[in-house]
Amino acid sequence: MAEIKLTKNELRFQQMRLNQLKKYLPTLQLKKAMLQIEVNEARIEIAVCKEAFQTIQTQVDGYSELLTEKLSINLEESAKILKVHKRYENIAGVEVPYFEGIDFAEFSYSLFDTPPWVDSVTKGLRTLAESKARILIAEEKATALEKELREVSIRVNLFEKILIPRAIENIKKIKVFLGDQQLAAVSQAKVAKAKIQEKKESRELITI
Repeated sequence: MAEIKLTKNELRFQQMRLNQLKKYLPTLQLKKAMLQIEVNEARIEIAVCKEAFQTIQTQVDGYSELLTEKLSINLEESAKILKVHKRYENIAGVEVPYFEGIDFAEFSYSLFDTPPWVDSVTKGLRTLAESKARILIAEEKATALEKELREVSIRVNLFEKILIPRAIENIKKIKVFLGDQQLAAVSQAKVAKAKIQEKKESRELITI
């Protein structure tokens, strides 16, 4: 840490800096609290999405025997994703994603040449793929929020444990130094005054 100047100008600077830090700290603390809430909600969202995925996965697993049948089509192609649509919203200064929809590759088949359960399997596979996409976006959201929370927490700790205590200590140090200087100046003035008075009295005695 650079040595501070023990001057009145430096004292004013440190006092101004301390006021600014104390003024900005509550804003950081509020943002940290908001982000913590959002992170908790994002983690809950991930858990809910994963639970839904497992439920759908269980249903799709029920089609496993059907999927082994030889067909003229590849049912896994029915869930091929072309694009996942998402929007972004600003939460506590962070751009986070939200699931909006999903585009699947075109998949067509003849209703006459395929078993009637193909529709159900296709729907199940697409629902499973969509559920997986929701998990990935929820995780992306949580990651962005957690990153911002870590950064804000570091800044809050920096303010609370380093910058504000340091400014207070600097102000105290400068005040002590300036106080000592003032006392020394007063003491020197008294000594000088006493000497002047002593010389004056000496002259008066000589005159007499």
